[in-house]
Amino acid sequence: MTNRKNLGPILLVGAGRMGAALFTGWRAQNLAPSVLLDPAAPKTLARAEDVIVASPDDIPPGFAPAAIVLAIKPQVAGEVVPELATKIPPGAVALSILAGTTIERLSALLGGQNPIVRAMPNTPAAIGQGITAAYAGPRVTAAQHALCTTLLQAAGDVVWLDHENLIDPVTAISGGGPAYVFLLAEILEQVAIERGLPAAIARQLARKTISGSGALLAASTENAADLRRAVTSPNGTTERALAVLMAHDAWPATLRAALLAAEKRAGELAK
Repeated sequence: MTNRKNLGPILLVGAGRMGAALFTGWRAQNLAPSVLLDPAAPKTLARAEDVIVASPDDIPPGFAPAAIVLAIKPQVAGEVVPELATKIPPGAVALSILAGTTIERLSALLGGQNPIVRAMPNTPAAIGQGITAAYAGPRVTAAQHALCTTLLQAAGDVVWLDHENLIDPVTAISGGGPAYVFLLAEILEQVAIERGLPAAIARQLARKTISGSGALLAASTENAADLRRAVTSPNGTTERALAVLMAHDAWPATLRAALLAAEKRAGELAK
């Protein structure tokens, strides 16, 4: 079990789906008594030793978090973050999961007093099966880097990037990736129903196909292309389907265009 002095205390700003998923994971790792800044935070999320507050003014005097985790919507950062600047110790690391919000902008909002780590998790974090890509700003210490790694590992795997501008393609690929997978499951289920399968069976077939394929991919040392070819018998049904999906203007081109559109939007949000 992780020692309390190595994990916390934490000031969690925003206890929505991602913030709550992270906090639940931290709690399992013996998180030190912490503060949750979110008036809508469910009471069941906090332990008896934790404090839920509605505004920065309600943060207990003397509370000195090792990390400030920003899990709010980026649209409200300009309003919420500056109010924190006088409530947190200079030098405490700020761990941000705000999409499209650069370290430069966050540093300005915090008054330039805190080192910043920028991270992009995805929604499988809710069951500890996510993946997070992170970038450490220039003033982040080795100890703070390690602390942020531990905090993010509550959501699943963590990879560190060498350049902040790589966060935008990560946002498009893994940040939004679960939505693309869920869309595939949705389409498989819809077509199964259209072809006469009972709705309950259609759903089970679609979901288990997606989850089982993901588990096989995760367990295999083969690359995805080889696994795809292993399913594709020459002149068989799967080959016929892939001929449609992999046509010049079909799935590969469409998905690539979709990912580039998402990356472009991530860049726009940063302006």
